[in-house]
Amino acid sequence: MTLTIICLAVLGIQIIYLLLFLFAFRKQDLTEVADRPGVSVIVCAHDEEENLRELIPILLKQNYSRFEIIIVEDRCNDGTYDYLRQATQEHHRLKMVRVTFKPDHINGKKFALTLGIKAAQYDWVLLTDADCRPASENWIDAMMEKNQLQTQIVLGFSPYLKRKGLLNAFIRFESFLAGIQFVSLARLGKPYMGVGRNLAYRKELFLSNKGFNEHLGITGGDDDLFVNRHATSENTLVRIGTESLVFSKPKNTWKEFFHQKLRHLSVGKRYKLSDRLILGLFSFTWILSWLWVVPVAPFAAEIKLILALFLLRWITLSAVMHFLPRQLGTPFEAWKTPFLDFMFAFYYLVVGAKALIVKKVKWKS
Repeated sequence: MTLTIICLAVLGIQIIYLLLFLFAFRKQDLTEVADRPGVSVIVCAHDEEENLRELIPILLKQNYSRFEIIIVEDRCNDGTYDYLRQATQEHHRLKMVRVTFKPDHINGKKFALTLGIKAAQYDWVLLTDADCRPASENWIDAMMEKNQLQTQIVLGFSPYLKRKGLLNAFIRFESFLAGIQFVSLARLGKPYMGVGRNLAYRKELFLSNKGFNEHLGITGGDDDLFVNRHATSENTLVRIGTESLVFSKPKNTWKEFFHQKLRHLSVGKRYKLSDRLILGLFSFTWILSWLWVVPVAPFAAEIKLILALFLLRWITLSAVMHFLPRQLGTPFEAWKTPFLDFMFAFYYLVVGAKALIVKKVKWKS
């Protein structure tokens, strides 16, 4: 009987979470505000000449009345500086901030980003990375279109580009799942993270809270930890849909991907306790769905009920992965979900456990 109760509880919790995600995406956005604020788009770049030559023309074509582009040239060893020096002379919206040294006590990305934000002309800063590409010429407008007077943070989604192979399918599956979680919880009044590839907030919010002062030396966290500390149900909005997307280039090897996720998950240890509990329960029951329910079910008293709930979880998860990525702005092949579901349980067990015990993660492996 105990085995049955545990199995039913694990599957029941999973189904409740998935139904909450579906419910959260049905919530309507707030009424649109007519005025569009000025926006400073900030990109930090370290040896990103090739990417910047692709990204900057896309940013300059944005259909928005008041915006500037600030590229923070962070101690580059390639031709980034020479390219930016010429480009800033040709385009009045484009500015360069140059980093020639980094203090020992602060993470390089945070230092560069801080200088970029301080140099911003406008109160709203919109962040992305050099290897990212806005999906639309209306990206800035889509991120700013429904802000209220009390809005201080706007969360956007950044999916990975679709390519062939199992690795790409799993990266996109994991990215969609993470996006669905933070968008859903933000819409339910519990914002806990954002991604720096597509994130906007007020410069005044950043400066009044002393920027990244709470986590200067941590690798990563310039996006999700900042949001986790300062986002509330009143000051945070979410923008979804095709025009608000920023596509990112996925990793090419499993080693690169695991190192990237280890860095992200290790930062999660510093989230607020309530957020860690909410996310931890979802991940823990996901793992148990495969590592406990499947091996134990044949020995449980109510095996038919357990199998029925397991099938219901599978159907609900497939529905989530079919409908919600489309609402985020780009589809996912939901028929891949059952196999990726199995992979995700073991991935999270290994990488999540390592992230809990690792003390310091380097930016690159």
